[in-house]
Amino acid sequence: MHRSRTAALLTAAATLALGAFALATNSDPAAAHGAAMTPGARTYLCWKDGLTATGEIKPNNPACAAAVAENGANSLYNWFSVLRSDAGGRTVGFIPDGKLCSGGNPNFSGYDAARNDWPLTHLTAGRTMEFRYSNWAHHPGTFYFYVTKDSWSPTRPLAWSDLEDQPFLTVTNPPSIGSPGTNDGHYYFNGTLPANKSGRHIIYSRWVRSDSQENFFGCSDVTFDGGNGEVTGIGSGSTPPPTTPVPTTPVPTTPAPTTPAPTTPPPGGDCMAVYKVVSAWGGGFQGEVEIMNHSSRTYAGWTATWTWPSGQTLTQVWNGTASTSGTTVSVSNVSYNGSIPPEGTTTFGFLANTSGTNALPTVTCTGR
Repeated sequence: MHRSRTAALLTAAATLALGAFALATNSDPAAAHGAAMTPGARTYLCWKDGLTATGEIKPNNPACAAAVAENGANSLYNWFSVLRSDAGGRTVGFIPDGKLCSGGNPNFSGYDAARNDWPLTHLTAGRTMEFRYSNWAHHPGTFYFYVTKDSWSPTRPLAWSDLEDQPFLTVTNPPSIGSPGTNDGHYYFNGTLPANKSGRHIIYSRWVRSDSQENFFGCSDVTFDGGNGEVTGIGSGSTPPPTTPVPTTPVPTTPAPTTPAPTTPPPGGDCMAVYKVVSAWGGGFQGEVEIMNHSSRTYAGWTATWTWPSGQTLTQVWNGTASTSGTTVSVSNVSYNGSIPPEGTTTFGFLANTSGTNALPTVTCTGR
């Protein structure tokens, strides 16, 4: 490899999580399975704010940029990952005051910052609207949504005492639409917003899984000003265009995905993959895929598959054995990395050629 390319690989990094998650440990919480999309949690809207055509995350919003400066861009590539694997439904006394937005997960500590310039969703108090929550990985459980008291101020970190005593919305095992492991798949359910609210507030969400101790947390910054779900504070302009208003009618029976349609995931979605663009240069790029075993059995081998969406071609693979058929790529394990224990991971890397826009594929995987 030429010296200039080596330097590029060491200095340029653009990571995209279009696969799935790695479960957290107590000391190092990692990627996971879901976050509020409507009204959008801080990580989700900051991810939207920072998206570029190359897949690199470059936040425009100053609050988002500060969070990335503290936690790194992986906190947005894994916007669906604010979790504690050992929460077990615990709240006060488990998640410290001032760390509610991160769930006490140090990988997302920047999203606890007390600021008034986070991306903002405009809502109408007392109105019934459709809530959406990512189903990056599909699990049974209950969603709880709280709103801040009128005495709360965005100038101080969120504490448990800042939330109204009871959730205004509780939903168990709602329906979902779209495929898990994609940026547009989500649970959906209607709920009535709190009445008699005005001005800036936080809608705080908890997702408590019923099949494990894993819980998810998130802060959605909102203002009750008569809006219909418009979002401001994202994009490069001084006044970003609003998003599509939040519908108040049931979701349509077919989704309108913004990412390439994935193949059918394995039963239970227990094998998942995270695709990363590590670096790019004129006519090519380096990528990496992390394979994750989210099952109760040890894999004896695995295969990852994707279809190039914009004419890319594979040139080299390491830590895997590749085969191609047209635009479809399959990579299987080699002898030394086929065995993955439950909640374990392994990675392989590759080089590829590209011309024009380096559109991003959706990767699926199976474990044997």
